[in-house]
Amino acid sequence: MSVLAAITVLAILILVHELGHFLAARSQGIYVNRFSLGFGPTLWKYQGSQTEYAVRAFPLGGFVGFPDDDPDSKISPDDPNLLRNRPILDRAVVVSAGVIANLVFAYLVLIVLFGIVGIPDLQYEPGVVVQPDTEQSLAYEAGIRKGDIIIAIQDKELKASKNAVTLLKTEIENHPNQPVYLKIQRQQENLSLYITPQLKDSKGRIGIRLIENATPIYHRPRNIQEVFGTAANKFQQLVMRTFQGFGQLITNFQNTADKLAGPVKIVEAGAKLAATDSTNLLFFAAIISINLAVINILPLPALDGGQLAFLLIEGLRGKPLPNRVQENVMQTGLVLLLGLGIFLIVKDTSQLEWVQKLFQ
Repeated sequence: MSVLAAITVLAILILVHELGHFLAARSQGIYVNRFSLGFGPTLWKYQGSQTEYAVRAFPLGGFVGFPDDDPDSKISPDDPNLLRNRPILDRAVVVSAGVIANLVFAYLVLIVLFGIVGIPDLQYEPGVVVQPDTEQSLAYEAGIRKGDIIIAIQDKELKASKNAVTLLKTEIENHPNQPVYLKIQRQQENLSLYITPQLKDSKGRIGIRLIENATPIYHRPRNIQEVFGTAANKFQQLVMRTFQGFGQLITNFQNTADKLAGPVKIVEAGAKLAATDSTNLLFFAAIISINLAVINILPLPALDGGQLAFLLIEGLRGKPLPNRVQENVMQTGLVLLLGLGIFLIVKDTSQLEWVQKLFQ
């Protein structure tokens, strides 16, 4: 049931995105001839006065279709209500509306979350929870395992504080090629080990993720302003972290490429959250909605950002690029994105626990 809940959340986010495009077009009187949730074989469809609405077999996608390039359309090519015949600003509103819808939806979800569950605070415990980046990382080879809590480094205790992560990170980075002593708590057992950080980017690295050893506690909001304010702050943090994550992917691709996740990994993460607490799905929905918005605004072919880039070029040139050029760029981008999607699905599926057991 938790997997189904995660898939449902993703389907809702895609629906929100496509509704953004659809409503932005229809509110301006622009023709829309297709609205589809999902890809693949049609499970259900309804023909409205202007638009065919459909639900397809694979819910992890969707599209809004326009009659501009439909060879069977009976609409005159010169009709001012065709998308291509509208001013650049009108078209930009339609193209960007999906991203805006996902961002607004994420903020509203956070408002609901904090209004229902409460305002979160963190109760810190001693140490820092750690997780090796891979099965081949230096930390894993040294004996560090997922869920271990580092409670001391060198002679410095990591006390119950939000500064514990910073202290641990700084000590590791400041000791490249030097043995570092770690005291680790693993369940009820205390362990000691030495690890020598490798020099990378002028800093010591051991291939590990650091997580605050803190438990969220909640209090009832004092007033509606606190709910809106907390939601706004969390929304801003999530947006900034998402942009930072994509920035690191671009500037440090070699070390961050393994963190790319496709639909399978996203559903797995959502299912785990749903299994622990159903309210976690709200936070999951907000995070993924923001990620979906940021991905789509990137100036890449076949994404909303790519369409906006074409509109910018048209505005600067005073005329659009030739249709053949746009189609070739978009088709190439679509092939690359589909290839990346298939690769991530295969990679993430192969890493699922039950799949790995099949090959043991």
